[in-house]
Amino acid sequence: MSKYNYPKVVVTGIGAVTSIGNNVKDFWEALLLGKSGAAPITRFDATEFDTKFAHEVKNFDVYQFVNRKEAQRMDLFTHFAMAAATMAIDDAGIDFEKEDKDKIGVIVASGIGGMNSYHEQFEGYIKRGKPDRISPFFIPMMIIDIASGHIAIRYGLRGPNYSTVSACASSSHALADALMLMQRGSANVMVVGGAEASVTPMGIGGFNSMKALSTRNDAPQKASRPFDKDRDGFVIGEGSGVIVLETEEHALNRGAKIYAEFAGFGLTDDAYHITQPTLIGPYNSMKFAIADANLTLNDVDYINAHGTSTPFNDKNETAAIKELFGEKAKDLLISSTKSMAGHCLGAAGAIEAITSVLTIANGVIPPTINYETPDPECDLNYVPNTPIKKDINVAISNTFGFGGHNATVLFKKYA
Repeated sequence: MSKYNYPKVVVTGIGAVTSIGNNVKDFWEALLLGKSGAAPITRFDATEFDTKFAHEVKNFDVYQFVNRKEAQRMDLFTHFAMAAATMAIDDAGIDFEKEDKDKIGVIVASGIGGMNSYHEQFEGYIKRGKPDRISPFFIPMMIIDIASGHIAIRYGLRGPNYSTVSACASSSHALADALMLMQRGSANVMVVGGAEASVTPMGIGGFNSMKALSTRNDAPQKASRPFDKDRDGFVIGEGSGVIVLETEEHALNRGAKIYAEFAGFGLTDDAYHITQPTLIGPYNSMKFAIADANLTLNDVDYINAHGTSTPFNDKNETAAIKELFGEKAKDLLISSTKSMAGHCLGAAGAIEAITSVLTIANGVIPPTINYETPDPECDLNYVPNTPIKKDINVAISNTFGFGGHNATVLFKKYA
């Protein structure tokens, strides 16, 4: 029980589709090898764009997870979500036919949703000039909550079902919502995560207009360099991460394997600017997550940083960590796995939560790659370029989004 007498909530299944691996095994191995998934964009002709590369998912076969007719009526972000959810559920080894499906919910978030569908349908309308040629499936393909709906329909899950939207913090908010629902008894199993597929002309063009993306076109795999002095912007990624959460009692009753305990979260807002961060928001989100788990600052071993490779975020996140942890900050192990998998926007929180869980389960910290030139304003231990073996009891994962949204989730070794 927690300090609030809530039931423990544990992680029993994980699934991922990313630019460096279309399953958890390959994803984790790539992280430990320091592989980057960045490459020239193939989804459209990016010749005229300032940024011509991204972290695209490669060699992905949606038909392993949905049939052709279903796939044609889904956006790419839903394809990724269906794959990650299927793998997470299979990993959990849960037989839903033996479960009370009224007590099993789904929350799969996205920051943007069906951008591919919107682009394709609008482009088709402009070319044809006839609104009656717009697909009747267009709206259901585009809306953000549809991934959760498809997963529920596939498995007959009748519990809480929706999506959360908070830009790059979206799937961390999904995790927090799921934990609250389970703590209050609304569900005993939740399928939770995020999915994103925004490598589109408007996605790349929009972020280019904001000067948010790296333009290191001559060396895409070196472009994402969180905390490095020469960072020049983030590299957009795509994919999905999905986690199966269960109450401890439910998991033990069915003999499930347990990766870690999901012990707390902190949710805040900067209340300052739509794109420029402040110190107080991240400071409080980390502080509140640690307090929610009934732990102290000294209990934290590892931070999976938001670490976007943008000038503003990296120095601000570093400053928030130093302000909160004081002298302990220099002893923390911190890494940004966006350096390898890219910034997956609304899916980032779930993918990086999976990374944090695997760090606890395996006792290895993935590195921050491309860390070559220290920045005086970013002077902590970012696990540069090479993984570190270390027993990790408590890990926190940060995600921050446009609008000033901040979310920190905390996982601990199950005992």
